[in-house]
Amino acid sequence: MKALTLLLFGCLSWQYVAGQASIPTAAIQLKTAMLAAPADKRDNAMVYGYNAKGEVVVLRKGTNEMVCLADDPAQKGFSVSCYHKDLDAFMARGRELKKAGKNTQEIFDTREKEAKTGKLKMPAQPTTLFVYNATAENYNPTNGQVKEGNLRYVVYIPYATSESTGLPLSPEAPGMPWIMHPGTHGAHIMITPVTK
Repeated sequence: MKALTLLLFGCLSWQYVAGQASIPTAAIQLKTAMLAAPADKRDNAMVYGYNAKGEVVVLRKGTNEMVCLADDPAQKGFSVSCYHKDLDAFMARGRELKKAGKNTQEIFDTREKEAKTGKLKMPAQPTTLFVYNATAENYNPTNGQVKEGNLRYVVYIPYATSESTGLPLSPEAPGMPWIMHPGTHGAHIMITPVTK
């Protein structure tokens, strides 16, 4: 019985340590989250990251208008983002709904309803999101090195349409801006530069 107890304790301890090891240090999370921000915004941006339990926590308070989010260690691949602080409520609500087990469509529908009723405050002006990602093979969570990453740009303009912006509903050429989710709370201009 004692041997079984020690074996179980050992397994649980190993799982705990393994879980700890899968979350990069706060320093690595800060370093890599900044990859999504414009260079002149990096030093003063607020940064969210993940603690040992995988919960979103503030790693650094900011003094400018940008908020950055470190890579989620529970997701495959590497993806960090930075966005205007006026999008923080929108982004936080998305993370909350995802944690509750909602799928992409359910998250969209919930935020659409909440935005229309005023429960979810959306920005009154166009606001930008920057996303920097790479494949899992091109990211080393131990030292924060990222190879062959790609940066894309998103400009949120709630309730904008193709007609109000003059943008097409899909890109007609590589790297061309287009509008996604037109006429909704989540309307945004997508700009995905051509990768080599």
